[in-house]
Amino acid sequence: MKPDLGDLNAFVAVARAKGFRDGARSSGASASGLSEAIRRLEAQLGVRLLNRTTRSVAPTEAGQRLLDRLGPALTEVEAALDVVNGFRDRPAGTLRLNVPVSAARLVLPAIVPRFLAAFPEIRLEVIADDSFVDLLASGADAGIRYDERLEQDMIAVPIGPRVQRFATAAATAYLDRHGRPKHPRELLDHACIRGRFASGAMPPWEFERDGKVVRIQPTGPLLVGIGGAADLAVEAGLAGTGIVHVFEDWLRPLLDSGKLEPVLEPWWQRFSGPFLYYPGRRLVPAPLRAFIDFIKAEPSAPPKPKRPARPSA
Repeated sequence: MKPDLGDLNAFVAVARAKGFRDGARSSGASASGLSEAIRRLEAQLGVRLLNRTTRSVAPTEAGQRLLDRLGPALTEVEAALDVVNGFRDRPAGTLRLNVPVSAARLVLPAIVPRFLAAFPEIRLEVIADDSFVDLLASGADAGIRYDERLEQDMIAVPIGPRVQRFATAAATAYLDRHGRPKHPRELLDHACIRGRFASGAMPPWEFERDGKVVRIQPTGPLLVGIGGAADLAVEAGLAGTGIVHVFEDWLRPLLDSGKLEPVLEPWWQRFSGPFLYYPGRRLVPAPLRAFIDFIKAEPSAPPKPKRPARPSA
């Protein structure tokens, strides 16, 4: 007997979530139902697909190979079934987005509520992830990334503000004690709150003025994960721990209220806004098509600058 498509979907959900409870939440099924489906699948295939402990679930070698092949295949199956959506009055189904934490925090809140109100039969699933994931292997329909992070063979659609800036700031009490830098290189003598990607890379802080770009690698007492721990960096800056360097939109309310003081504002570097991207070689699911059309109808924004930069914290 051939494996059931539902059992294969159950395996993918649990393997990706690395747990039955998280797999149940992401798939809408029950944990017990997923467990039974995988038991049935393993019995039919005659091989163990998952290693289970009391704390974690991880694919075996056979399970990982199956997962690598099933992810894109099931995505194509969903796309094929989605053709039926074209005959509905309104699109329905699930739209999965893989986005950086900054986009989940600063871009999507202005879009998602209105989109879901306009398309009540669409269920939106947003996964905030600052690692460089393979879009199709992750099971997402589309992602949000900045220019230099776009994968090859992808279609990109502008989403959100087209021009953003990095802002550097600190608490007034800190600056009163340690002085106010006049040039980016003076930050090398200050306590700076750095950010690091999950890969271990620590992007430099970049500043630009009158066409001159300055890149520095400051040091400080606190190192945080870019994206997920940016709030911690901001709170440390508020407490006077050191100087913080993140998206301006992240700091704008604190700058406007005076809780943080801008540092080197004439040097703040501009960079191009994010893009929604998706594979160009497959049928676009109806929920994704609705989302694309929705963001394309957004009011136009200023054109992006020519030179992109890497987001950092």
